[in-house]
Amino acid sequence: MTSLRSFLSGPWRAVPVLGVTQILAWGGIYYTPVLIVPMIAREHGWSISFAMGGFSVALLAAGLSAPYVGRAIDHYGGHVVMTAGSLLGALGLVLITIAEHRVAYIAVWTLLGVALSASLYDAAFGTLGRIFGAAARRPITALTLAGGFASTVGWPATHFLSEALGWRGAYLIYAVLLVVIAAPLHAFLLPRHRFAVEAPPADGIKVPDRVLPARGWPFILVAGGFAVYAFVPSALAAHLLAIFARSGIDGDTVVWIGALFGPAQVGARIIEFSFGRNLHPLWIARIALTTLLTGFIMIAVLGIAPPAAAAFAIIFGGANGLITIARGAVPLALFGASGYGRLMGRLAFPFLLVQAVAPLLMAAVIDGFSDRAALALACAFGAIALVCFYVIRRPAS
Repeated sequence: MTSLRSFLSGPWRAVPVLGVTQILAWGGIYYTPVLIVPMIAREHGWSISFAMGGFSVALLAAGLSAPYVGRAIDHYGGHVVMTAGSLLGALGLVLITIAEHRVAYIAVWTLLGVALSASLYDAAFGTLGRIFGAAARRPITALTLAGGFASTVGWPATHFLSEALGWRGAYLIYAVLLVVIAAPLHAFLLPRHRFAVEAPPADGIKVPDRVLPARGWPFILVAGGFAVYAFVPSALAAHLLAIFARSGIDGDTVVWIGALFGPAQVGARIIEFSFGRNLHPLWIARIALTTLLTGFIMIAVLGIAPPAAAAFAIIFGGANGLITIARGAVPLALFGASGYGRLMGRLAFPFLLVQAVAPLLMAAVIDGFSDRAALALACAFGAIALVCFYVIRRPAS
């Protein structure tokens, strides 16, 4: 087991450091639009679709910049790149409070997209891969436990700040937190060494002696599997609770059902951290996606009543929690730790692009067909992702 001393002075200190900064980055930038963007739209007289479109632009910018961010982490280290991401995010949050013109608004969200690319899970996973090498799976899982609380902390904090200080005040507070807390933690407390030189495998984890080349069909299947899956959480996050409400579930119950997602996500990660260390991460992805498809089948058969909707929220949260771990662990196990930051950037590019367009496509299916057709589409994307992960074959030891 990892000692307390390792968390404080050894490479494992990266986990609590990144745990704090992930909560700040997710909570301050990624989770705020759902609450703040409608306020921006009302104040400026813009449509909700245009105002929220700025966030979609941010995700596109994050995807386009992800390969460069990953390469920079390999070369310079997360202590440099993620510090820059925190400062860039703070600058974007300040600028969005004074962006009055539509062009300036979109430009600021583009800047924030680059900041997201250098601040969220893909950058953090790349940083842990650089520090721990092939032994990074457990640190990645531990980090996702902290990251799972970002929405739990971020949404109530954003609601409180925006009510007390207005949306500009909320964004300025988050900017200060990124500058005063996140940037110094990244700059001064993240380990700076590479695994190959100074960080041998920890906790008795066996390092695989063969890996696959990060190109050709193995890479396409991994990138495709995660990118196709990205449609599911992005689309459902935007529309699932509204679908439940339209099915006849009252508003208070819908909110209660939505609150189950976060604890289910964290609970699944705790189970994986405690009992799944000897299970290949490909099987983590396969189990998660199979469980998710079972949830879709359940609500198709039983209908969307409160018990079935609550069960689906728990299943969806647990599956998404495991897939987040797999996003960091599967590439590490299949392709190795060499150039891991660049690899994560390459994988993040299609993932973020699909994530950006998923809510729009889901809305089009809902408007043109039905809620049931939209859920069937999300299920189909999950099934395609499952096929990708079943086709992949792990390298021989």
